[in-house]
Amino acid sequence: MKNSYSNIGGIFFGLMLTAVSSNTNAQTRTISGTVTSSNKPLSGVMISQEGSDQVTTTSENGTYTLQVSVENPILLFRHPDYSEERITATNQKVINISLKENVKGIEEVILNAGYYKVRDKESTGSIAKVSAKDIENQPVTNVLSAVQGRMPGVSITQNSGVAGGGYDIQIRGRNSLRNSVNSSVDGNQPLYVIDGVPLGGQLNSAYSVTIMPLRSISPLNAISPNDIESIEILKDADATAIYGSRGANGVVLITTKKGKKGTLGLSLNTSYSLSSVASHMDMMSTEQYLSMRRQAYQNAGIATLPATAYDVNGTWDQNRYTDWQKELIGRKAAGSMTQASISGGTDRNSFLVSFTHNDQSSVFPADYHYKTNILNSSFSHVSSDQKFRIEASNMFSSLSNNVVNSDLTTQALGMSPNAPALYDSAGNINWENNTFTNPVASLVSTYENKISQWNTNVNLSYRFWKDLSFKINGGINYQNLDELSLKPSNMYNPAYGIKPASSSVLKSNNSLFSYIIEPQLSWKKNIGLHQLDVLAGGSFQETNGRQSSMIGVGFASNALITNIGAATTKIVADQVNAPYKYAALYTRLNYQYNNRYIVNLTGRRDASSRFGTNNRVANFGAAGAAWLFTKESFFENISWLSYGKLRGSYGITGSDFIGDYQYLDTYTINDIGYNSITGLYPSRLYNPDYSWEKTKKLEAALELGLFKDRLMLTTSWYRNRSSDQLVGIPLPSTTGFSNVLANLGATVENSGWEMSLNSNIVRSEQWKWESGVNLTVPQNKLLSFPGLEGSTYANTYKVGYPTSIVKVFEYQGIDPVTGNYTFRDFNGDGKISAPDDTQAVENIGVRYFGGWQNQVSYKNISLSFLFYFVKQRNWNYTRNMPTPGTMSNLPAEFVNVWSVENPGGIIMPYSTGTNTQVNTLTNNFRNSTAAIGDASFIRLKNVQLNYRIESSDRFFKDAVVYVQGQNLWTWTKYFGLDPEFSVTGYLPPLKTIAFGLQLNF
Repeated sequence: MKNSYSNIGGIFFGLMLTAVSSNTNAQTRTISGTVTSSNKPLSGVMISQEGSDQVTTTSENGTYTLQVSVENPILLFRHPDYSEERITATNQKVINISLKENVKGIEEVILNAGYYKVRDKESTGSIAKVSAKDIENQPVTNVLSAVQGRMPGVSITQNSGVAGGGYDIQIRGRNSLRNSVNSSVDGNQPLYVIDGVPLGGQLNSAYSVTIMPLRSISPLNAISPNDIESIEILKDADATAIYGSRGANGVVLITTKKGKKGTLGLSLNTSYSLSSVASHMDMMSTEQYLSMRRQAYQNAGIATLPATAYDVNGTWDQNRYTDWQKELIGRKAAGSMTQASISGGTDRNSFLVSFTHNDQSSVFPADYHYKTNILNSSFSHVSSDQKFRIEASNMFSSLSNNVVNSDLTTQALGMSPNAPALYDSAGNINWENNTFTNPVASLVSTYENKISQWNTNVNLSYRFWKDLSFKINGGINYQNLDELSLKPSNMYNPAYGIKPASSSVLKSNNSLFSYIIEPQLSWKKNIGLHQLDVLAGGSFQETNGRQSSMIGVGFASNALITNIGAATTKIVADQVNAPYKYAALYTRLNYQYNNRYIVNLTGRRDASSRFGTNNRVANFGAAGAAWLFTKESFFENISWLSYGKLRGSYGITGSDFIGDYQYLDTYTINDIGYNSITGLYPSRLYNPDYSWEKTKKLEAALELGLFKDRLMLTTSWYRNRSSDQLVGIPLPSTTGFSNVLANLGATVENSGWEMSLNSNIVRSEQWKWESGVNLTVPQNKLLSFPGLEGSTYANTYKVGYPTSIVKVFEYQGIDPVTGNYTFRDFNGDGKISAPDDTQAVENIGVRYFGGWQNQVSYKNISLSFLFYFVKQRNWNYTRNMPTPGTMSNLPAEFVNVWSVENPGGIIMPYSTGTNTQVNTLTNNFRNSTAAIGDASFIRLKNVQLNYRIESSDRFFKDAVVYVQGQNLWTWTKYFGLDPEFSVTGYLPPLKTIAFGLQLNF
C-alpha cells in the first residue's frame, strides 16, 4: 500500500469540487465509519457531502466523522491515489468503505505554472514535471543529476565528476550566441525559482577553473533532493511568457516538501555510498610505450638517447608498470547521507522541519571532502472561515568543498607506465633523484570553497468572497561564496630550492542578496458553460552583488599561508558592487467553454536596470489554446480513446541574463602604475540603445489518453527564434576598442520534436508495472547574421548551420609516400594554414536524446530503472593528444602507427617532438575532422531496489531498505574517457552504488 497522505494539490482539488451551496434548513445528522484499502486503514481520504461545504478527512487509523444534511445525502470519498466512490446514505449512521488503488489519470495531475496552478488536462502550455518518487533517495547531491533523461526537451550535462561542480541545462536548445566560451555571462541559463522566489543570480567562481570546468558551481547544490516535492520545467511561450524577460531559456520551478495533515510523524533516512570513475581508457603497456619511444628516436636519427629520456635510457626501471588511472583517480569515494524530518498538522495548521547532512570524499589520492548541511522548514495556517492562508518556507544551506587545486586526470592518462613509485620506502614523496615530477606533490596545493545559501518565502492570501482572492508573495535569497586557493612552495621538487617566499594564496568572496515582492489579484467566475479566470499582479526584485579578491605572495613559513595578512606582497583586485533592479506587471486571462475549448492569454511589461536608458522597458506576451476533442459527442462511442487534446501557443519572451550595466562606459585599473600613481583606462563603450534579446516561440502538440488513461501519449513540435542578439559588434582598431556591446540582427532558430509515452502496463492488487519513454529530436540553425563574413565571427558561425558547429581542417588520410597527415587545401595556395583552410564544417552537438524508465513492484518490493541515451558527435581524445612518441603515454590504439609495412596505420610515425614540421602537422591533426567522432551512448543511469517492511506497532509505521545505483553501465564507441563529458583534462561523472534505510514513525 502506498503512503497514505493527501498532497496539497489533492486537498485543493477536493475542496474546489465540494465547495458548493448547502441547504441550511435541512436537518443534520452524524455519519461515521472507517475507510480501508486491501483490508488496511487508509488515511488522508477526503469525505464530503455533495451539495454541501461539509468536509472531513480520515485519520491515521482510517476513521472519520461527518455532519450531513438533507434526507438522503450523497457522500463522496476521494483520495489522489485511489478511485473515487459515491455512496447514498439513507438511514445509515455508520458507513465503512474500501477504496481501490486507481490509475492516476491526467484529470488528477496538478502542474505548477509559477504564478498559478493548473490541471494537466486544462493546460495550454508545455510543462514537464518530475515528482518526488523519481527524485528521492538517489545517491546524488544535485537534483539535476536525478532528473537527467526523464523530461523531453530538457538536456542536462554534468560538467565534472568532482563533487560540488556545475551542470549545463538546456531547455529546447541554446537561444543566445553568448556562451561561457565567448562571454563572461552565459546567456542560455534558465530562470530558477525555488518556492516562488527567483534566484538573484549565479555565483561566479574566481579560482576553480583548474578543477571545475568553466568555473561552474550549480546553485541547486544547496538543495537536498530529498526535500523536493516536484520539479516543473516551463518550456513554451504559453508557460514562460508570464515570466517575461527571464523566460526565453525556460523556467525551472522547484517546490519543496511541506507539512500535511495528520498525526506527528518522524522520518529518519540514512545511506552509505561508494563512487568511482565509471570508465577507463586502455592505455599502452610498458612494452608498447617503450617501443614507441625508441622508434621516435630512431625516426629522428638519434642514436644516443638524451640524458633526460629517463624512461628509455635506463634511469627508470623498464620492467615496471603502473596503472596511473588507478593510482591517481582510482580511489573509491565514500559518501554518507543522513536526513531527519518531523511533520504533522491539523485541518488548519501544518508544519515540516528537516535536516540533511552529506559527506562525500574524493577519488583523488588524498583526504578531500565535500560536505553539505541543509535545514529546511515550512509552516502553513488557514483561518477557521477558510478565507485567510499563510504559508512560509525557509531553507538554509552550508556547503564546504575541499579538493586538489588541479585535476589529476591528465596525469592519470599521460604518465609513463614505467614512471617511478609515488613514495619511497620511508613513505616520503619520491623524486627519484630529481628525475621524476611527482604528481602527488601537487596534492598540497588545494582549492576550497564555502557556500552559504538562504532562501525564504512567505505567501499570504485572502479570499474576499467566492470569486475574488488577493495574494502577496515575498521572498529573500542570499548566496555567499568564499574561495581559498593555496599554492605552497612544497608542491615543487625541493631540489629547485623554492622557498616559502614564493608561496602564494588567492582568496575571493562573491555574494548575492536579493528580495522580491509580488502582489497578485485573481478572479474566477463560472457562468453556465463559461469559465473565466483572471490573474493580475506585479513583481519587484532588487539584487545586490558584491565581488572582491586578494592575492598574497611570499610567507615566512608555509604554516602561515592561510593568513593572507602574513604575505609579503598583497595584491587587491577590483572591489565590485553590482546592484540590479527589476520591476514588472503581468496578467493572465484564461477562458474555458463547456470544459472543452480553452484560451489562455498572458502578458508582461518588464523594466530592468541592465539595459540602456533608451530601451529599459519592453513588453512580452503569449496566446495559448487547447481543444479537448474527446469531450465532443462524436468521440463518445470510441471506447479505447479516453482523452484527447490539441493545443498550441505563440508568444514572445526575452532575456536579461547578460550581466549588470554592460551598456555603460567603464574603466579598468591599470596594473602598471606611472610615477607610483595607479591609472585607469577605458574598457567599454557607452550604448544607450542596448536592449533585450527576444525569443519568439511557436508550438503545436497532440495529447492522447488510451484505454482509460492507462496509456498516455504526447507529441509536440516547437520552433523558437531568438533575435536582437547581445554580442560584441567589431569596431576598427583606430577607435581604441575591439568591439561595442550592442544588439545584433542575428537570428538563431531552435526547433524540434518531443515525444513521450507513459503507460500503466500492469495494475493489479499485488503487481504494478509503470513504464515511460521520452524522445527529443532538436535542430539548431543560424538563420541570419548581418556582416558575418567581414567579422571575427566568420571563423565561428555560418548562416544556415547550427551555432554549435566548428570549422576545422578536412583530414584526408596519411600520404602513402611521405607518411605525413594530409588535409584539403581549400584555397588552393599549396599550403595548409588557418583560417583559410579550416573550412570543413562539423556539428558538435546532439542529434537526439531521451530516456526509458520503468517501475515494477510486487507487494512490498519495488524495482525502478532508467536508461538514458544520446545520439551526438563531439571532440574525441585526438583533440588534445600529445605528439605520439614524446614522453607521454597514449591509448593502445596508437600502436597502429603508419609505416611502409603498415599502410593502414592511423597516426604518423612517432616523433620526439623536436621536428617543427611534425609538430605543425600534429597540431593540424588535432584541429581536423579526425578529432571529431561519434560520441553516442546508452547509459544505465539509475537503478533502485526497495523493500518496505510494514509494522503494526502504534508508533513505528514502516521501514524501507533500498539499494541505489547511478551511472552503472555505459554502451558507447566513443574514443575517449567519457562520451557525455568531453572536456579534456577533467574528471568525468562517477559511478555510484548506495545502500540506505528509511524509518518512519
